[in-house]
Amino acid sequence: MIAFSHVTKAYGDRLVVDDVSMIVEKAAFVVLVGQSGAGKTSLLKAVNRLVQIDGGSVRIDGEDVAAMQLTDLRRRVGYVFQGVGLFPHMSVAQNIWIGPRLRGTPDSARPARVAELLELVSLPADLAERLPAQLSGGQAQRVGFARALAANPEIMLMDEPFGALDPVTRRDLGLAYRALHDRMGLTSLLVTHDMAEALRLADRIVVVGDGKILADLPPAELLQFRGDERVCAMIDVVREGARHFSVLERNG
Repeated sequence: MIAFSHVTKAYGDRLVVDDVSMIVEKAAFVVLVGQSGAGKTSLLKAVNRLVQIDGGSVRIDGEDVAAMQLTDLRRRVGYVFQGVGLFPHMSVAQNIWIGPRLRGTPDSARPARVAELLELVSLPADLAERLPAQLSGGQAQRVGFARALAANPEIMLMDEPFGALDPVTRRDLGLAYRALHDRMGLTSLLVTHDMAEALRLADRIVVVGDGKILADLPPAELLQFRGDERVCAMIDVVREGARHFSVLERNG
């Protein structure tokens, strides 16, 4: 579904993506993990051209995104990010309907489609007329997913979408999106710095550092990884957390 071929990107003298090639298969859930500045967000944003790459290519279904009309590209690609970015003066329904409205979909279709999308992201229909300020963080993030799904995208790009949430809401919303991904047959690419989250959600984890791919493995295989010390350090943090949890369980 998505093919990165020898992609490079620099900001001034700083090379943040260094000759990266990678395939994301149709209906796969791939997570990009790495520290801040590793290059993972630039890779993600290259897919919908929020970042213009300096070299190489990104293709969707074999078509170079650089040759696609931007409106056509972004209809095929949903985008969710930390902080949601809901318009504060618009209701939930109006926020969700922005994409379809800009494409000329009649407003008469809005109530049924908004209700369908709210149900899809497990929100009650009576939230439709609330303003974003009246929502919890988890509810607002679900609205962000509903807005991204309004155009029936094939691909979902997610840049730290759960990062501002409390740990329980973060876990629950992540698992809810994973179930939605499976049910809808989406192709999902998620950026996170949280290795535990990646292990919980991904079909495949791509660890990025200094603009290069350091590891690209399914979660079970990554846990057995013996290689680049930066990757091992991230896995060790997860193992240490699991050991502490086991101690707490034993001690009641």
